[in-house]
Amino acid sequence: MKLTVFGASGGIGGEVVRQALDAGHTVTAVVRDAARFEARHARLTVCTVAGLSDPGPLRPALEGSDAALSGIGPRRRRDAGVASAATRAILAALADCGVRRFVAVSAAPVGAIPEGESWPMRRVAYPLIRAVLRDIYADLAVMEEEIRDSPTDWTVVRPPRLLDKPLTGGYRTAIGTNVPRAGSISRADVAHAMLAVLDDPATIRQAVGVAR
Repeated sequence: MKLTVFGASGGIGGEVVRQALDAGHTVTAVVRDAARFEARHARLTVCTVAGLSDPGPLRPALEGSDAALSGIGPRRRRDAGVASAATRAILAALADCGVRRFVAVSAAPVGAIPEGESWPMRRVAYPLIRAVLRDIYADLAVMEEEIRDSPTDWTVVRPPRLLDKPLTGGYRTAIGTNVPRAGSISRADVAHAMLAVLDDPATIRQAVGVAR
């Protein structure tokens, strides 16, 4: 496929680019600063866009693409608002370019507590995390609402705590809910899951929990 990856210089986005190229796809990587993006490949095009609030500059990166994936998310608490604003512009650009398949990363605390979750996670961990990082999760909830209201064939991937560890492929997924008793997952495995759902019609217009 020909894929467009937003947030390609981030931890998850960079892994999506690398794994997509390894799988034989053609990739357009959208970054704000090309100097910070070191990947080079014959099937890779790097598109520099100063900001992601306007759909206009995003359209050239989407021309001819079969699908788009977004690893955009807040890195710090002061980044709250970034995910929803960027995704709003991406969705508009997708509509303009006729690209229907869209996969975005969110976070497990945005979703409901799953059946089978442990008492400490249900009563302590989830409420504490949601309270401490409420601005970030409120932004991601708005982002998910924008995606749900779009005409795209979307999938939202919701991981728990992210780690910088190698790809294992040994993670769990749950369509329509979070994975219970989930502690963490590597960014590489999240990227792998995002690419895997592209070919799974059961994940279209669904949130998918993913965790080790």
